[in-house]
Amino acid sequence: MKLNIGCHLSVSGGYENMGKVALSIGANTFQFFTRNPRGGSFKPPTDEDINGLIKIMEENNFAPIIAHAPYTFNPCAADEGIREYTIRTMAEDLRLLDKIPKVYYNFHPGSHVQQGADVGIEKTADSLNKILDNSEKTMVLIETMAGKGSEIGRSFEEIKNLIDKVENQTRVGVCLDTCHVNDGGYDIANDPNQVFSEFDKIIGIDRLKAIHLNDSKNPLGAHKDRHEKIGQGNLTLDGIVKIITSPYIKGLPICLETPQDINGYAEEIKLLKSLVEGV
Repeated sequence: MKLNIGCHLSVSGGYENMGKVALSIGANTFQFFTRNPRGGSFKPPTDEDINGLIKIMEENNFAPIIAHAPYTFNPCAADEGIREYTIRTMAEDLRLLDKIPKVYYNFHPGSHVQQGADVGIEKTADSLNKILDNSEKTMVLIETMAGKGSEIGRSFEEIKNLIDKVENQTRVGVCLDTCHVNDGGYDIANDPNQVFSEFDKIIGIDRLKAIHLNDSKNPLGAHKDRHEKIGQGNLTLDGIVKIITSPYIKGLPICLETPQDINGYAEEIKLLKSLVEGV
């Protein structure tokens, strides 16, 4: 089977450069932060740089790539200043990403911080409705969360509840993180097809658009979210292979977020490709 696989890359060298780096490590997709992941600093790319990436993607049959919103964004913040900043900045990101034909915008659905999950879900849905009104086409992906602290999106039911409150249903999907769902209590390493079947029943498998492929330092249900290198954590290499060969995710872009440098990512991509050849 063919894997659409890549890893998280730095945007600092430019958009076209990310495409070149992806090719150099055997990837046909990748993920990047739209801006400083711990802040809001931002230097917009030039149209020439974006067009250079698009050319690489078209000539090399890339799967959709994933732009990741910064960790500092909180669309359900109790502080209205933080929430308004998140709405404004995510909308700005989406207007830029609308220039790229094959890209998703992945974000963490937020932390309610003592407001309660129901209030958090309402606020994030309201934020999404405002954000999507300010861009044209790029699909946003709600990331599955591990359930630490006051995160929303810790269960398929919470994500379904959030999606149902979004007005533009054609613009919202899900990115499933294998470490997060393991830490959230879903036994994806031992029985991925059962987990994907449950996802299908609750959310609908057509909503699943991308996979973050990470091993976990923590056991099932730990609610901690600490990524590990492929095959070195509790998901195990056998579990990872079961996941990526599941028919439920065939053809989806898969991005590694393991604690690696670029050479480590190259080795993980090579390893995973070798394990699924002929499957």
